[in-house]
Amino acid sequence: MPHKEETLDFTPDKYPPFPNDNAEFPVVQLQTLSLKKLEANDETEKARAFDAFKTRGFVYLELAGTENGGIISQGADEVARAAARTFALPMEEKALYKPVNRELFGYKMVGATNADKAGTPDTAEFFNISKNDMIVPDAQMARKWPPLILEHKPLFASYSRAAHATGLLIMDVLADKLGVDREDMRRRHRIGDLAGDHIRMTRGPPRKTVEMPEIQTPSHTDFGTYDHTTSPPPPLPSASRILRESSADGAAFRITVLMNWLGGLQVWSQSSRAVGALEPDVPGEWLWVAPRRGCAIVNLGDAAVKFTNGVLCSGRHRVIPSPGEQGQWPRYSVVYFVRPADETKMEVLKGAGVPALEEGQGGEGVVAKEWIYRQAMGLGSKHLGQ
Repeated sequence: MPHKEETLDFTPDKYPPFPNDNAEFPVVQLQTLSLKKLEANDETEKARAFDAFKTRGFVYLELAGTENGGIISQGADEVARAAARTFALPMEEKALYKPVNRELFGYKMVGATNADKAGTPDTAEFFNISKNDMIVPDAQMARKWPPLILEHKPLFASYSRAAHATGLLIMDVLADKLGVDREDMRRRHRIGDLAGDHIRMTRGPPRKTVEMPEIQTPSHTDFGTYDHTTSPPPPLPSASRILRESSADGAAFRITVLMNWLGGLQVWSQSSRAVGALEPDVPGEWLWVAPRRGCAIVNLGDAAVKFTNGVLCSGRHRVIPSPGEQGQWPRYSVVYFVRPADETKMEVLKGAGVPALEEGQGGEGVVAKEWIYRQAMGLGSKHLGQ
């Protein structure tokens, strides 16, 4: 059934450019990698990628010239339009699709996480759409989805496959540079296996004032931030315990592929291998990540830090209202998360480029599904399925 495009509040053709004022809106300088060159196994580009993920944890990924890049670039606009229609649904209808049974899939309402140590509610809403449900027949889906999402199921399936393949390609590059068996890594991230992989459709509201006090998402590294202002999550074994004591092979980490149209994403100027605090742990300042047409923004999650024993970097970031004139519009983003299969035991990677762990006390290992749930609860989530 056709929709009237003029009723949507996702209107990228009307957005003003990112402000050209580096004094007021300082912009981070990220490496720009070519997906085409990475697909061609270009050694120089692979070296540049490895260096970027060791030092910053964020890159621009130029999508032109590849099939998967085209699907991501063009598909993101369609996904965002589907998001606009979905978020326009009445709250009582969206609330029917909140996460259940300790899952992270479904609708997250505004204020479901704390944005700072004071417990300030966040201002963004999002929908986590399970990759596994989108790539199987309707009868095999694990949960119910809004009719609007099911209407776009082929789009979500195509987007998931392209973004997943792109994430695995980056994983291949990192595995090669770390001396890790890339096929062993891929076995932990097969697209058909049940996993926490999903498309996240996010909507942040326009700025309320000229100033920018509203934090749409809290400062964090991707899954590894603990908010002790709310009830603490179930205890999670230390990184060394998890990595050392897993009973089965489980080398794995997470890659995030982001598409956005307005500014709002910021990264902390100084990289750190530490995770676990809402606030930055080293001196620095927040720098803007300006959207770049034809590029995805790719970053690593905390598991990449933990499971390479600090070789790779998971950059601290947050989202605030868009800067300057861009702040007049709601901010949409489309994110795909590549995560290890649910039953993957989380353990250290084995490779020539991964430092060995120091000896210490052992403990019980944890599988990826439980790891992800506990990390999300640690971020201050208050409305996840119990």
